[in-house]
Amino acid sequence: MKSNLKYIALIMFSVLSFACTKLDENAYDQIPADVFYTNKNEVLSAVLRPYTHANAWVAPAGQNGWWRMAELSADQLAWPTKGPHGEDGGQWKRLHYHTWTVDESGYNNAWNLMYWGMGLCNSPIQNLEGRSIADMGITQAEKDSYIAELKLLRAFHYLKLMDLFGNIPISLTVPTGSVPTSEYPATSTRKQVFDFIEKEIKENIEKTPKLSRAMLGRMSQAGGYAMLVELYLNAEAWTGTPRWDDCIAAADMLIKNQGGGQNGAMALDPNILDQFKNTNDLSKEVIFSIAYDYKRANFEPGFAADFFHFAQRDIYGGGRNGNDGVVVIPGVYDTYDNDDLRKKEWLLIGPQYKFSNPKVPVEGTVEYAGKPLVFVDNIRKNVTGSTTSNMSEGEENSGVRFNKYRLGNSIAGFIVNGTDTTAVQPDPNYNNTDWNIYRLTWIYFAKAEAIMRKNGGVATAEAVTLINTCKQRAYTTATWPSHAYTTATLTLDSLLAERGREFIFEGFRRDDLIRFGKFATGTWWDHSPSTATRTLFPIPQQQRDLNSKLTQNPGY
Repeated sequence: MKSNLKYIALIMFSVLSFACTKLDENAYDQIPADVFYTNKNEVLSAVLRPYTHANAWVAPAGQNGWWRMAELSADQLAWPTKGPHGEDGGQWKRLHYHTWTVDESGYNNAWNLMYWGMGLCNSPIQNLEGRSIADMGITQAEKDSYIAELKLLRAFHYLKLMDLFGNIPISLTVPTGSVPTSEYPATSTRKQVFDFIEKEIKENIEKTPKLSRAMLGRMSQAGGYAMLVELYLNAEAWTGTPRWDDCIAAADMLIKNQGGGQNGAMALDPNILDQFKNTNDLSKEVIFSIAYDYKRANFEPGFAADFFHFAQRDIYGGGRNGNDGVVVIPGVYDTYDNDDLRKKEWLLIGPQYKFSNPKVPVEGTVEYAGKPLVFVDNIRKNVTGSTTSNMSEGEENSGVRFNKYRLGNSIAGFIVNGTDTTAVQPDPNYNNTDWNIYRLTWIYFAKAEAIMRKNGGVATAEAVTLINTCKQRAYTTATWPSHAYTTATLTLDSLLAERGREFIFEGFRRDDLIRFGKFATGTWWDHSPSTATRTLFPIPQQQRDLNSKLTQNPGY
């Protein structure tokens, strides 16, 4: 990982490298906690440990975590069965159709990963609070700062757990031995969890460092303000009480650069690419991210697994293929007008050619083995001439594909841009792309929405300026004037559509649909309306079998 997060690789990699895939492993199984925390490097490695774990659940990293549940239940992305691949016991269909059950193993896995990550915060908090600075080789200021940072990061875990499951238990300690079932934590209401998160952030945000290059990929004051923005933006949906003024105030702290920036003063990037390329650690608008450093730490982005085709390495000139899983739902591609640069840059469609030789088509591997691979904006068995389109009828080429984040190339090849072809050498930053959790563009949109909600759903000049300032980057100087919003054209419906275009793949679509009242009532592609209770996922039955104090959510 970049900056001082490299310590996690240098100090703890051999101990913890497999911890995110073995749920039965003790994080200190080879270095007992009672002989750890004896110097600053050991302390820092414990502080940083939850960040590597977060890769497993908050980003699309090949595991069932928050991201898959948040995006694949909404109206932009799906994981259809494609020929012999992707059926996976029907779990993606149930997620898409909102027909999930209380004993879904994937949701239990998400719960485990997220609570495990929260425990990886609780453990160093508990150890730091219980040890002297002399024993740990750190200053009092460092101790206080680390604890505050971890408490903010713990609050982030609870925010995302509350987002998915609503009513959840709050646990702030790590058991030291066998715990009687009578001491298992009981369910707290969503309002209680909301209040706890808000209190934790407010009490610790000023004790945490401002975002800087040294805090890249770590929770900082900027990350704390971004969490408050998310909390208050969704407050009405989550608690029944709107908090629009608080949302605006928290957003202003970031817009006015009060939380710091990872590369000088925080600001919107000048284009739609800098936030997503393999040098996006140089972005000015990224607030909080999962930071990767493949060269130094062998820690690589996980999104290739969910998004890439079986032959993706030929397309990008990289070393990674995927499981041909997540695609864009039919019709979403056409919600971008043809002047919109996001349509060209963030989405992949049409015939695919080899990076090493752009005159040679990439060939398919299943239905299109030996034939050119062409990504299409439909999900049906085109090879047989079928027009039936649903989650069961896909082929390996079905669906427009992800192209938002770029890994770069690990071999020499050619970049084609229209009629121009440029020869390039292997990219020295290949596979280093950070995954953004919060970026300033999202803050601009949140503030604009809060302003409109306060104003009865009607846009003000300030709201229009906030959205246009972001959107304008997706157009050329010549095409922009005809696509700018006005107070008449920026309605709540058009704002929801614009949020979809801007934040596709970023994990927020489920919450957007819930907040706009369309998650349970909406129809998209082959998805029909569900019920209001589906705005929360069930408490996994496996967890209720372990802890009888957990209360099931309504409707399950």
